[in-house]
Amino acid sequence: MAAESVRALASIYAQFSEREAVNRSPLYVAICRAIAGDHALLLLLSNLPLEKQQPNLLLAAVKYCHGVARDWPHFRELVLGDWHRIRAVILARRTQTNEPARCATLLPVLAMLPQPLALIEVGASAGLCLLPDYYAYDYGGRRVTPSRASDDPPQFHCAADPATPVPVRNVDVVWRAGLDTNPLDPADPDDARWLAALVWPGEGAREQLLQKALKVARAHVPRVAEGDLRRDLPALAAQAPKDATLVVFHTAVLAYVREKSDREAFAETVRALNAQWVSNESAEAWNDPEQPPAPWGDFTLSLNGRALAHTDPHGTAIGWLT
Repeated sequence: MAAESVRALASIYAQFSEREAVNRSPLYVAICRAIAGDHALLLLLSNLPLEKQQPNLLLAAVKYCHGVARDWPHFRELVLGDWHRIRAVILARRTQTNEPARCATLLPVLAMLPQPLALIEVGASAGLCLLPDYYAYDYGGRRVTPSRASDDPPQFHCAADPATPVPVRNVDVVWRAGLDTNPLDPADPDDARWLAALVWPGEGAREQLLQKALKVARAHVPRVAEGDLRRDLPALAAQAPKDATLVVFHTAVLAYVREKSDREAFAETVRALNAQWVSNESAEAWNDPEQPPAPWGDFTLSLNGRALAHTDPHGTAIGWLT
């Protein structure tokens, strides 16, 4: 059984290196490729709970404890020399990557809806994606400025194809709230450090933009309630103002809802709310044969179940489906 677990983990880390980290983080490509062939590390990882064996969690835990490793030998030395502490972080934390740049791929859809908006984000983490109106955007020279003032807001660059309906102005949000089983606090230094640890090295200004978004969130704190999408969404939605368009949105969340029946029940819950439903998820999350196939690793952005675009998971590109 242990041998099977080690082989399965080797395949997971090899695939992560070849498919997810490639063209994004050369360091993580090298590290995960090496882990796939390192029996000692694979054995350590195989003794973790199944949901704690994922590459993102290990990589972030090492960065959280020690900063960015210089190379694979340094990474291996850190893990083997400090496994007790790294293991404790892995067990205590989750991969709640709160990537604010995803707002760049959400904005064209949000701007299409009747304004003003009441936003609910499911799987909100620290709520950074609840603040699209505080951020600036650059879609290859087509710029959108914040509709709410903030000190030194981040500007997210997103490659948009000509068909993408880039808005001429930002959205008008009059109410916002998030739902998460484990809300993070942007003002808490440890939570902010964990969010930074989840950013991969080698991705340019991504971490600097995260720090700017955290600064905005500390000044304009988004409310994130503790709760589960399978049962607590209706009560939160009932608090939204009735004279605003209610929008329920989520991105990179449903992959963590393992049971298909739970994902389908969530979909029925959202439909019953009479809300606009914006989903930005991997194709595997829905396993819907009617969705147009997205390039490997991309998300499908949909409105009320209708696919509108394919998007980069970190918000750096959007391709509209004509």
